[in-house]
Amino acid sequence: MRANLSLIPLILLISTGTTQAQVSYNQEFAPDVPAPAGFRANRTSYSAIMDVLGKNQTEISAEKLEQLKSVPLEVIFGAVGDYRLNYATGFKNTQPGERLVGRALTMRFLPPRPDFTRAANQLAEEGNWDRRYYARAAEEANPNDVIVAELGGSEGHNLFGDMGATGIQMRGAAGVIIDGGMRDPIGLQDDRFREFPILHKFSDPHTTSWLGAEFNTPVRIGGVTVLPGDIVIGDDGGVFFFPPELVEVVLEYAASVETREAFQLELLEDQSYRFRDVYPLAPPLQEELRQRQSN
Repeated sequence: MRANLSLIPLILLISTGTTQAQVSYNQEFAPDVPAPAGFRANRTSYSAIMDVLGKNQTEISAEKLEQLKSVPLEVIFGAVGDYRLNYATGFKNTQPGERLVGRALTMRFLPPRPDFTRAANQLAEEGNWDRRYYARAAEEANPNDVIVAELGGSEGHNLFGDMGATGIQMRGAAGVIIDGGMRDPIGLQDDRFREFPILHKFSDPHTTSWLGAEFNTPVRIGGVTVLPGDIVIGDDGGVFFFPPELVEVVLEYAASVETREAFQLELLEDQSYRFRDVYPLAPPLQEELRQRQSN
């Protein structure tokens, strides 16, 4: 009898239809809001993601960017938390050994086809820009920008050559990252491009033919997502991309690492402790470091 009574609540729920509100298979959705006149001529392509995130981006000064140039990538890895996997590799550097630090100015390219080319030409005319987005960067980039171009990766296409790079350099940009290729590799290694590194996947003599599809919106570089305004820090090993609000965290962490490692180096050279007690610091030595810092 007790077993039968236990079924009553379930039967009542089924019979009254109160188990869960059901949504019709053929749902009705509100129509998309049409873009107002002139909207598509905005210089920044619309991104709903950036409409959510972009309003809260932290402004980073040129002085802070300069400080980041001396922070090793290994230290950044330890400081950026969940963004430590936002690291892209596989690039060649036109200026080997030079560091690239700045703010991301992103652009996405697609291969041409007749209807897409017509649309790109029309938008370029309406917005008064060049459909070759590297040429837009040569006219619109700001000091300390890093041009970040999604161009199909190792199977993609070229962004620019010597002239395009010069135009961007003259705007004060810090450098360029291309998930794709470039022309004129010999020219771009010239001394006049010193302090203007270009990280790229390959070089190829073909002229540029892919067209700009989106300007300053989220892009994919290798296996990571890059947002406009991201902090870019790269060298021959690879590139980190992370939100600007983490800059202070990175700089504070870098200062603490520098202090700790100087202490560890001193202990190792003194030869009074086993290596395993110094690296990482054993608790008593951690306390000694804390006391030294507090004095």
